[in-house]
Amino acid sequence: MKNNPLLQPYNTAPFSKIENAHFLPAISKLIAETKAEIDAITSNTETPTFKNTVEALENTGEQLDRATSIFFNLNSAETNDEIQKIAQEVSPMLTEFSNDMLLNETLFERIKTVYKQKDSLNLSEEQHMLLDKKYKAFSRNGANLSDEKKTELRKIDAELSKLKLTFGENILAETNKFELHLTTKSDLSGLPEGVIEAAAQTAQEKGKDGWVFTLDYPSYVPFMTYADNRELRKKMAIAFGAKGFHNDELDNQQNVLQIANLRHKRANLLGYKSHAHFVLEERMAETPEKVKSFLNELLEKAKPAAQKEFDELTTFAKELDGIDHLEKWDGAYYSEKLKQKLFNLDDEKLKPYFELKNVINGVFTVAEKLYGLHFEEVHNIDKYHTDVKTYEVKDDENELVAIFYADFHPRAGKRNGAWMTSYKPQQIKDGKNDRPHISIVCNFTKPTASKPSLLTFNEVTTLFHEFGHALHGMLANTHYPSLSGTSVYWDFVELPSQILENWCYEKETLELFAKHYKSGEVIPMEYIEKIKDSATFLEGMATLRQLSFGMLDMAWHGSDPSGIADVKAFEVAAFNDTQLYPDVKENCMSTSFSHIFQGGYSAGYYSYKWAEVLDADAFALFKQEGIFNKKVADRFKGFVLSQGGTLDPMELYIKFRGQKPDPEALLKRAGLV
Repeated sequence: MKNNPLLQPYNTAPFSKIENAHFLPAISKLIAETKAEIDAITSNTETPTFKNTVEALENTGEQLDRATSIFFNLNSAETNDEIQKIAQEVSPMLTEFSNDMLLNETLFERIKTVYKQKDSLNLSEEQHMLLDKKYKAFSRNGANLSDEKKTELRKIDAELSKLKLTFGENILAETNKFELHLTTKSDLSGLPEGVIEAAAQTAQEKGKDGWVFTLDYPSYVPFMTYADNRELRKKMAIAFGAKGFHNDELDNQQNVLQIANLRHKRANLLGYKSHAHFVLEERMAETPEKVKSFLNELLEKAKPAAQKEFDELTTFAKELDGIDHLEKWDGAYYSEKLKQKLFNLDDEKLKPYFELKNVINGVFTVAEKLYGLHFEEVHNIDKYHTDVKTYEVKDDENELVAIFYADFHPRAGKRNGAWMTSYKPQQIKDGKNDRPHISIVCNFTKPTASKPSLLTFNEVTTLFHEFGHALHGMLANTHYPSLSGTSVYWDFVELPSQILENWCYEKETLELFAKHYKSGEVIPMEYIEKIKDSATFLEGMATLRQLSFGMLDMAWHGSDPSGIADVKAFEVAAFNDTQLYPDVKENCMSTSFSHIFQGGYSAGYYSYKWAEVLDADAFALFKQEGIFNKKVADRFKGFVLSQGGTLDPMELYIKFRGQKPDPEALLKRAGLV
């Protein structure tokens, strides 16, 4: 125990010193230490004050939070059987500890005493928000329940923590289990040379001849987009869509039903009509009714456009290849062909201009021009894998703003997708501004023997998106860690990420970094025009797809799920209003819908679209004043990026924009009006 690096003082995460065996004893000990800190608050005989109760509680468990963030980030980005096994032990321990705190009557009484006097305490806006959040954390999570109901709540929470982990473990195992092994060259017809080379490299790594394609995005997406062999596309699509839906030991159907039912039961126990009612009380959207009407209004605008696009795509596929019925495995393939026909533009033409190294420098330059940030790669910061890059981020005065980690390529121990996370939060304590340690994790095309990592345009926007979240973390400037950075309402958190994607479509930005990896030639103007012109290509269908996910989420969480026996049948009904392609009986979205059954997006998937309304309206101001206008950037940094959750998000937005967001801006940008 005495040599456990997680129990020593450290600044940056001591990855190279940590062994798996350190996690359980460290987290157990840090839970005990945090409990002792809480006991010191509850046994204090002085009258409860903001400082000796609310602020004191905020300052408990700092080292525990850091140790658990290291552990769970590794479980997402560099996991193995041992880490997954530890997670199954650690998660219920942390849930129980959280319940011990939130159901602690003496602690709640002290907080309640301070809360009742809040208007006479002369608190700052940020202190008001902290008090409000702490009070609600207790009142919304069972502090007012009877002992019997508290016990029931604990049981539900312990079960949920394990079920969500199992759900994610099954998806990772399913992703790693499947491979499409090809040995006949004609099966590769249509695939770009870089994709074929990557598949040969994967085969080699697995000790096989020929080519191996997997369900990792950089392998799966290009295969579905370019492979001429329709039967093989079908095979890949069915494998991808059937994760967790095989009625075997990795099946997630029961996990989905149990998670949905336990969440509903928990909400009822706490006095809410449904899980969505519980969640949305602390969101900009406020109620399930508002979310449903928001989604339905967008559906009304998007559906006619989507149907028209789908009919055009169907006609195109019939004319080109005599396809009578468009199936899901035809979507990406014929969309790409139609895009090439209409715009003479495809990812293979663009990729040479998007070398990963240049795109990283590009996003850094955007951050420098907007917010005066300077990134320097350093090699003296510990990392958990050789792929990870580490940077010091400084401002114009050469003061440290943040430590930044970036992890870009797929591995067996890493889940699919892209996300931003943090290893240390920002806070101002005892007059010292403690700067954050922020990380982004992606799954981009790997370099091959003959080519560096070249990104698709979609991967470029993904990098900008995650970097937008990272800026929200890096530029945080608040007193309390629980209100810092991305600790904001879930339907506001996507604003900083989604707004940054807009810069990818602008000539001024692209000319900064889109240079040919061999010749150094800047991306031709005609390509920039085509990127802009094709930005709304099939936007109706894309909008419908996002709305279908939001509606499926609300279907699972907006009402009582106890009557649902068949996950697939329920899902088909939920997709009824948004369906374009025929259903694939072997596939089920819910059993691998990690955002809502493993991540934090339950009753929250709508927030991507919600934040798009904000980002379209906010970017309209940048467009009006200049995309690198310092004044507008300073306002966005001052009122949005630096403020975290210290004020109501709509208040922050209005301070930045001078008005409430106008939904027309989104519809206009999407070409739907």
